[in-house]
Amino acid sequence: MNDYQRPPTLHRYGLRAELELALSTGQFKLQPENGFLTLSFSTAWNRGLFDVLGPADSCLVIHNTEEFGERLHRAVQRALPNWAGIDGQVEYGIRSRLGSAFSRPISDAREKEWKFAWRSLAPHTSLNPVTVRIGSIEQFAELRTPESYPA
Repeated sequence: MNDYQRPPTLHRYGLRAELELALSTGQFKLQPENGFLTLSFSTAWNRGLFDVLGPADSCLVIHNTEEFGERLHRAVQRALPNWAGIDGQVEYGIRSRLGSAFSRPISDAREKEWKFAWRSLAPHTSLNPVTVRIGSIEQFAELRTPESYPA
């Protein structure tokens, strides 16, 4: 179990078609990064991130991050039984205690990233993108556009 608190909301900036699938079916693609499979979010609702994290025309806002995180970890555990998962805040300009997947240059600090990451327990495992589905998250998430950001 986690000894930390997930942020109150998570934001995933992206293209509407991809985010609609995430909302309706809970479909997310884990990407290889630094020896992990990862899925990144921002803890910030920031109009500027549509450009920084783009191409993005929508933002998936998750309001129940605990439910989301637990469902995501369960789905990945089913898909990748010999993998260990963790999620946490990315550290900028320093080495994170969670490892290289959670360490980024200070120049990326405005992203305020929260990352989910999994590492294989078997040595020399090849890393390929993996798609998981956690079921609809419509009861605790919504899609927003850049125009819905307060001026």
